Amino acid sequence: MSPGFSLQSLLFKPIVLPRDESFCIQFRADSYVISFGDAARFYGEDGHGAKTYVGYLQNKLLQDPNSAVHVWQGERIVGQVELGFLRDDPATGYVNLFYLIPELRGHGYGELLDQYATLHYKALGIARVRLSVSPTNASAIWFYQKMGWADLGLSERDPTVRLMEKLVS
Repeated sequence: MSPGFSLQSLLFKPIVLPRDESFCIQFRADSYVISFGDAARFYGEDGHGAKTYVGYLQNKLLQDPNSAVHVWQGERIVGQVELGFLRDDPATGYVNLFYLIPELRGHGYGELLDQYATLHYKALGIARVRLSVSPTNASAIWFYQKMGWADLGLSERDPTVRLMEKLVS
C-alpha cells in the first residue's frame, strides 16, 4: 500500500510528527478511557506515558509509515490505526489501535479501519492478526466478532484484556 490509501470516503495517511502529536495523544488517551474507564494506564505512574508513546510512534513510522496512519474524512482527522507484530511471533500481526472519533462510531466506518488492517497485513504476507480488547468494552467485542475476529480468552501477558484473532489470508 502506498501512503494516502483510500477506502470509500476515508483516506489513510501516515501520521506526521510532530505536527499530529496532539491528535495521537488525544486519541490514544481516549481509547484508554473507553477501555478502562480512565487514561491513568496510558499516562503511567510517572506521568511520562504520552512522551514515551510519541517515541514509540516515531520508531513505528520509521519502520513502516503505513503502520501508523491517521484516518481523514475530507480535511479533518477522524481516526487512527496502529499496526505491528507480536513481540514473540513476528509472523503474527498485531493491531495496536483502531480509533474513531465518537461521532463516527456505529456508522460503518470501523469496518473500513478493519479493512485497512486486513489489506496492510495481506500485502506483507501475514495470515494471522491479533488484538487486545477490554472485557468491559462490549461494543468493541461485538464489532470484532462481526468482523470475523475469534475470542481467544484472557491474555496470559495481561489478564485485564481479552485476545482476539483473525485470519486474513
